[in-house]
Amino acid sequence: MSEGALVVSLGDPAGVGPELIAAAWAAREAAMLPPFVVAGGAEVLAAAAQSRGLSVPIREVFHPAEALECFEFVLPALAGADGDYTPGAPSRAGAELALASLTEATELTRNGDCWGLVTAPIAKSLLAEVGFAHPGQTEFVAAACGIAAEDAVMMLAGPTLRTVPLTVHVALAAVPGLVTTDLIVRKGRIVAQALARDFGIERPRLAIAALNPHAGEDGRMGHEDAAVVAPAIAALQAEGINATGPHPADALFTPRARATYDAALCMYHDQALVPLKALDFDEGVNVTLGLPIVRTSPDHGTAFGIAGQNVADPGATIAAIRMAGEIAARRAGVDLG
Repeated sequence: MSEGALVVSLGDPAGVGPELIAAAWAAREAAMLPPFVVAGGAEVLAAAAQSRGLSVPIREVFHPAEALECFEFVLPALAGADGDYTPGAPSRAGAELALASLTEATELTRNGDCWGLVTAPIAKSLLAEVGFAHPGQTEFVAAACGIAAEDAVMMLAGPTLRTVPLTVHVALAAVPGLVTTDLIVRKGRIVAQALARDFGIERPRLAIAALNPHAGEDGRMGHEDAAVVAPAIAALQAEGINATGPHPADALFTPRARATYDAALCMYHDQALVPLKALDFDEGVNVTLGLPIVRTSPDHGTAFGIAGQNVADPGATIAAIRMAGEIAARRAGVDLG
């Protein structure tokens, strides 16, 4: 695929997504962002930009290629789905617009019309009311690409840390039964391959977190690390992957420890997201590994409570757009300099 524009889905129009997309375009030169087009919502974007006091001219276009010609001067939005800008007041109509935007953006990327996909935040509960049958956008995009949900791996990436939760939106009590040697090996392979292909790391270093405190302390605090995690690490090493662990999680995210690995594979949601958000909240990016397309998203939600108040920080949206462009360029063999 030749160089082209990214596509950004609108997200829930009652959330912070539209205003942060507008703010990202306003910062395009300083942030050195690649060209992008928004999937619908021209009127929503114009109103959202106004809510932040931004002068952002919007132009409706009919094909993503048009964005390459006008992005320097206007924020291009694909003609089609649109609605009302109602910050902080989510609605069924807003959910329908969010789903229409996500569907169009995914298809444009899947069929090669766009270089990569950036998804703005949605409200899953509202989307479920309009027929959205997936746990989240990651699973939606994976299904559209014909990829099994378990092979679409979430990685949270910031300037100082990359983490991968091996289990995601499940109760903590369920985690020990879900973490298997096969799960760790399969996702470890996907992460290592993606770090090499998408991030240009020649020999990725994976740090595997322990499930239990002190890595089980010789069985006194659980047997899973010795019986499940350690064999997975040995299997990855046998395949030539530089994997180490199990590392006690309480020491895995210190500055000295972070210098020894390129990504940390964590056993459950909070073990991965707490350090990432503590260190890199305003620049955290959710990257989906294992897909045939590029997909990123800012690592935060709709933030209905602050939408339209010119409070939300656009840093994560800017970082998600920039990272999607960098990954797409590497996949296309474009020299990043």
